[in-house]
Amino acid sequence: MKKTTLLAILVCCSLGFVQRAQAQENYTEGPVWEVNYYRTKPGKFDDYLKYLRANYAKSVAKQKQAGIIVDSKVLLNPAVNGPEDWDVAICYLYSDFGRLNYNQATEDQMQKITAEISGERNKEKRDAKNDATRFPLRDYIRTRYLREVTLKP
Repeated sequence: MKKTTLLAILVCCSLGFVQRAQAQENYTEGPVWEVNYYRTKPGKFDDYLKYLRANYAKSVAKQKQAGIIVDSKVLLNPAVNGPEDWDVAICYLYSDFGRLNYNQATEDQMQKITAEISGERNKEKRDAKNDATRFPLRDYIRTRYLREVTLKP
């Protein structure tokens, strides 16, 4: 009975591996996008983009330089379909899913970057100031993680 159960488990595991291997015969996995979707509050779209220009752009440049991210984009949705839809997406490109895992060294780099940009060394004060500035401008909708793939010839 134990041998039969063990054999059944091995067969199931190997079938799962075969399906995954077959799926990847068509493509090669690439980097990972983290996409954060936001909806600006009425009349606050321009203010939010000014906030992004003053803070986000500087932060992204330093994150790229430090090797935390590969790239970043800001996307605008020109066809908003109601109050629950997003109008601004902020995207970060990571080399792989492993870069999304919590890492104290990366967290320390991020805190140093935000302190340099804001001029405030105290994390709690800095966070409170940033929250008080951006929260009246937009609402968070969701975050998605997307994997880039390259189709094989």
